[in-house]
Amino acid sequence: MINYKSTIFKFPVLEILFEDEYLVAINKPSGLLVHRTSIAADETVFALQLLRDQIGQHVSPVHRLDRPTSGVLLFSKKEEILPLLKEQFSDRSVQKNYLAIVRGIPGEKSGLIDHPLRSERSGRMQEAQTSYQVLAEAEIPFDTTGRYPTSRYSLLELKPETGRTHQIRRHLAHMRHYIIGDKKHGDNKQNQFFEKHFRMENLLLHAKKLELKHPVSHDILEVAAPLPDHFQKTCLDLGFSPLPFEFSISTSGK
Repeated sequence: MINYKSTIFKFPVLEILFEDEYLVAINKPSGLLVHRTSIAADETVFALQLLRDQIGQHVSPVHRLDRPTSGVLLFSKKEEILPLLKEQFSDRSVQKNYLAIVRGIPGEKSGLIDHPLRSERSGRMQEAQTSYQVLAEAEIPFDTTGRYPTSRYSLLELKPETGRTHQIRRHLAHMRHYIIGDKKHGDNKQNQFFEKHFRMENLLLHAKKLELKHPVSHDILEVAAPLPDHFQKTCLDLGFSPLPFEFSISTSGK
């Protein structure tokens, strides 16, 4: 289990990806909560608080990312435009792209996961769809399951068509292509293997890109977040081929 308390010092300055008079988007680090929650009542550091102090202005989160997920997180600077932004998320007009490293290689290189999910709040079944594409594949000479001489992994690009809680994580678990580092919906054997051999405890799920209509100018706004060092390092450790993007790991990530 990651000790998030011990990682607080990693978040002194947030990386701002976009900012204007109305909006600000950051590259949220893995392990950082978006805002205060009863689930982690003793936590004292949040993206909302850090960003407010960093830019010296009140902000409101437009959407959420799970605590262990990294990537694009959008905030509104103006309360009056917040409903316009949230409406875009609720009517599914916002395009969201994620990257994930998962166990195994899907039989189809691209497809749609159309699998209803039970609401974690109401208990009701809800429609849920996630499209995916295999970007890269890897096979390493380690037996992580006790059944095969090698283990295979995939780098996936994912686009959630709906916005259910933990949707991508639950959909990939349904396919048995568990995201590496997922403590709640993943595979403990895989997680333990990566912790032991690669010193990797992070959830390997990254919100790569967000595309929506600017609520004031009505221009299409596209915000992309660079991969965190730990994600890039794991791609290199696994030897993914072909590599669909360039790497720029900092010294601290080696």
